[in-house]
Amino acid sequence: MTTVDRQRLGGRLGSTELVYLALLGVLVVGAALVAVDGGNLFGTANLVDMLTRSSLLGFVALGQTFVILCGSLDLSVGYVMALCSLIGATTMAGDPAKVPLGIAAALVVAAGIGLLNGLIVSVLKVNPFIATLGMGLIIKGYLDTTYKGPAGDVPSSFQQFGYTRIGFLPLSTAVMLIAVVLGILYLRRTRSGYHMFAVGGSADVARLSGIRTGRVIVTAHVLCAVAAGVAGLLIAARFGTGSALVYSSGYDLDSIAAVVLGGTLLMGGRGGIAGTLAGVLILAVLDTVFNILQVDPFFKDVLRGVVIIAAVAIYARRQIDRRVSRPRFGPGGNGGLPRDRAPDEPVPAGQGEDR
Repeated sequence: MTTVDRQRLGGRLGSTELVYLALLGVLVVGAALVAVDGGNLFGTANLVDMLTRSSLLGFVALGQTFVILCGSLDLSVGYVMALCSLIGATTMAGDPAKVPLGIAAALVVAAGIGLLNGLIVSVLKVNPFIATLGMGLIIKGYLDTTYKGPAGDVPSSFQQFGYTRIGFLPLSTAVMLIAVVLGILYLRRTRSGYHMFAVGGSADVARLSGIRTGRVIVTAHVLCAVAAGVAGLLIAARFGTGSALVYSSGYDLDSIAAVVLGGTLLMGGRGGIAGTLAGVLILAVLDTVFNILQVDPFFKDVLRGVVIIAAVAIYARRQIDRRVSRPRFGPGGNGGLPRDRAPDEPVPAGQGEDR
């Protein structure tokens, strides 16, 4: 069997399929470990815990996927979450009639921060790592100066967003899944979604093709910040008040880990939201299993790091194998034209492997 034949057989599984197989494996191994310890991973309480964990990180990772697909990054999401939780809670001030105003105020502020991030990256040409880190530090300084502790009061009607369940499915998880479906449709069915893959694949080629790359990057950062704002409102609903300490919970790095674990290339251009959802679920399952088994928190971080590194190494190896196995010339032999893709690779170059 030639290398190309092996490519045809093995190439049927994209990164999204692989990460869902990994999720299945994590569930099986986790369930076995919990069973040996005398528990049941799929008990109602544990399922609710896993889904609740996934909803909060899911919103942040959803938005992070957009910017990473464009070849950018956002390290300010944790600070945006904290700020929006406080804005929402203080605006609502315990009055059910002010719930829509509190939601709108939080999301408008989040969109404004995303707009600034996008403009700094696309217009001023500041590296996104530096730009978003600097924006996060600005927000942190404001939070530390203005808020000395929890602030605001979330009405009980909005707190239902954080605690209501449909069977074993938390309402917040259901909303997150709807947002994931909308995000997938956005990437697959809209011109702006296709442009994100193009800009992430090669900004210069996209620009020469007539795509306004700056507008695409700004759009991605606005969507990312708004998603973080929704996560901040969810935190306010669960706590009943806004919290400035959310930024220390590591959602910025966890969201990037979930996106990369889901198969999206950190350099952009390939990946998708479906894989990100699986990455979020893997991290949620691991956290739940570690808590049930009472694993030391420091060792838990070590295990999570090993899983993430191993997954990304596998993706990287598959990408190298694909490049090596691509024939230099077409079926015509010596006079054939070079091929851009492997024979059975279904995705056109520049449009990403998964969405």
